[in-house]
Amino acid sequence: MARWKEILHIAWPLIIANSFWNLQLTIDRVFLGTYSTEALGAAMAVMGVFWVPMALLQQTASYVTTFVAQYFGAQEKSKIGSCVWQALYVSVLGGFAFLGLNLWSTQFFDMVGHARNIQTLEVSYFNALAFSALPTALIAAISGFFIGLGNSKIVMRINFVGLVLNVFLDYLLIFGNFGFPGLGIEGAGYATALSAYGGSIYGLYLLLNAKHEKQFNILSQWQFSPVLVKRFLKYGIPSGLQWAFEGMAFTVFLIIMGRLQNGEAALASSSIAVTVMMLSVLPSMGVAQAVMTLVGQRLGEGKPSQAEQATWDGVKISSIYMGLVAMTFIFLPEFYLSWFQNKENVALWAEVSAIVPTLLTIVGMFTILDSIYLNISFALKGAGDTRFVSLIALTVPWPLLVLPAFLVRDFPNAVTLAWSFAVVYVLSITIILVRRFKNGKWKGMSVVSTGS
Repeated sequence: MARWKEILHIAWPLIIANSFWNLQLTIDRVFLGTYSTEALGAAMAVMGVFWVPMALLQQTASYVTTFVAQYFGAQEKSKIGSCVWQALYVSVLGGFAFLGLNLWSTQFFDMVGHARNIQTLEVSYFNALAFSALPTALIAAISGFFIGLGNSKIVMRINFVGLVLNVFLDYLLIFGNFGFPGLGIEGAGYATALSAYGGSIYGLYLLLNAKHEKQFNILSQWQFSPVLVKRFLKYGIPSGLQWAFEGMAFTVFLIIMGRLQNGEAALASSSIAVTVMMLSVLPSMGVAQAVMTLVGQRLGEGKPSQAEQATWDGVKISSIYMGLVAMTFIFLPEFYLSWFQNKENVALWAEVSAIVPTLLTIVGMFTILDSIYLNISFALKGAGDTRFVSLIALTVPWPLLVLPAFLVRDFPNAVTLAWSFAVVYVLSITIILVRRFKNGKWKGMSVVSTGS
């Protein structure tokens, strides 16, 4: 129980922080679902597209967690400040580069081939949402510093600021309240961007102070270091690619859903399923982030057996939690459906409400397996085994998730059949990573060069 207590001490603020972040996305969907069922479907399709490059940037920036954790465990605290600054520089440069994607958004969504009214919504939302990339990456880098130290409560505070700002700005900019223009789905994108800037400014305020300068040289080691950036990107980019590759595959999966014979209903149903899934699984990610921190710190201390034990403890905690939540998906689907109910298009909503309960049952099975996968993959990344994790994320989803969805697209109940393959995919990738973890190669890895 003492080991579980150590994990939960780091994890519970991250669970709440991740819940804040996902609650922010859920509230976006609820507001947009109230505004328009079509806007809800378009928003989910855009988030899939947006997440691919955003995951690469955000997860690369957040990989500073492992550097901080390993230096902290090795008692090389004076080197932490420089690592954090390189992550901040990567965040800023990547955020500006992200805006260049707006130049091709119209052509891209035209190629996707959704209905013309959906395309217009998709382009507007993506172009507005792109402005959130830079501050979101900054938050990831700042949070990575605090998580690596095990000080996860500050991450919770940063995410809470973003949540509050986003809800308020959604209310103003989607519906046009208090004299603001009613921008609909575009307003949801700008609300996300502005709230991320608020969170990043608050995070920088907490990061850049005399206390952290004394302990970690956080103010004085601001210089750009090509050598350190190269080492940071060597491990950080594969970590980001894991999420980008998986996001890309899932984006294509959602695009296929939108092009089924009942495309609008399939896309809206899948949007609801994904939103609920993300809300449920992100607490498991909080546990996985705690595992990543402990693996990094224990390897820095030269205690790989304790790193291994922390990982299996994280798997047990997440599996118990996720099993309980999955039961609510199976027995209480109407509860989740009620969040998104829209009476403007009665026929479309009737079709959606008939599909979603089955999808939620599938999601329940998916998330139990995914909770295991998260802990193992984060543990491997906490050691520095990022290339293998990204390689698996590149190769496994396409033959086991995307291709089957494409092949069954003309079948009766195609949306249900396609989602069933998601379970096959997550089972397969979990087995592969568990075997990788058990072979123990990661125990001899390190992302830092201590003593130099």
